[in-house]
Order: sequence, then C-alpha cells, then structure tokens
Amino acid sequence: MILVDAQPWLMPAPPAPRADHAFRIQWASLPWMQRDALALRRQVFCEEQRVFDRDDRDAIDALPGTRTLVACSTLAGLPDEVVGTVRIHEESPGTWWGSRLAVAAPWRRHALLGSGLIRLAVSSAHARGCREFLAHVQMQNVPLFERLHWRQDGVADLHGLPHALMRADLRRYPPCHTPEAGFVLVGSRT
Repeated sequence: MILVDAQPWLMPAPPAPRADHAFRIQWASLPWMQRDALALRRQVFCEEQRVFDRDDRDAIDALPGTRTLVACSTLAGLPDEVVGTVRIHEESPGTWWGSRLAVAAPWRRHALLGSGLIRLAVSSAHARGCREFLAHVQMQNVPLFERLHWRQDGVADLHGLPHALMRADLRRYPPCHTPEAGFVLVGSRT
C-alpha cells in the first residue's frame, strides 16, 4: 500500500522523550548552538535566578579564546536542542576558567549533563596546556564539583551571591584533543 497524500492525523505521534535519552557534549560548532546556549544562559541567570537584569553576557564572551560548550539532546544521533551549556577561557597562560554553567530546567535532574559539561570543559582546556582550572561556583553546586574532584579554595561575593572558588584536580581529567566532536552520553534521569 502506498500513501500518496497522507493526512497528519493519520500519522502516529512521535514517541515521548525517554529517560535514557542520548546527549552530545561538545564545543559549540554551529551558529544555532551558540545562539541557543546564550538563550539558555539568559533563561537561567536572568529570568529564573535574576542574577542579571536582561543579559548575562560580559567581557569574557568577547575574548577571542572563549569557547562555548553545549549539551545537546539528539535526534537520530545528531544534535537537536541545546539543553546545557558552559563557557571556558584562558585568563593567562596555563590558567583556565569555567563559568556560566547552565542546564535547562526539565533536564536538571539528569545525572550526567552538568558533570559531562564540566568534564569536557576541563579536559579540553587540559589538552590546550591548562595547568590550573578554576571556577566560581554558586554554593548550592559545591557538592557536585566536590564529587567531580574539585576542591574549594575560598569564597567570594559575585553579583550579590556567595560563590565558592573551586579548583579542578587535573589528574582526574585526561586531555581531550577532539572537543569539537566531544562525546555522547546515554543514561537515565535520576
């Protein structure tokens, strides 16, 4: 039987997202990834947390070496939607910083997204000569970073909120020389 002009109401509905959804963690490589990462940051840091008024972009975004990393849900194995992001930059030779880690609200309980973004952030910087990787982390996220082999080196007030100064244990993050391709995560929500 051949359907020539199938009506939409005769087509089966697409399946609902599964708990073992696959994600690609990579450096943003297409304009839509960069655009959607910035939109996610605005959603999290401006609309939800109200840390910034209209936009969270700053001078770091304009630095030539700043990289945006994304966690994308996949469709047929290809990146489809940005559901998480973080940015990295080299402040001085060998000293790298991560910042603006954000995961979309529906996916925050997914155990692997935040840790996958952190893993690629540190590992890709490590491949580029990183000798020290730092981040200012909101206090509620300190336990996640500690589980990922970071240590707290102090506390600072940023944007009116206390943040822990955290330092990654680079021995736990082997260099990743292919961050443009990144890696795929498949796992269940927790």
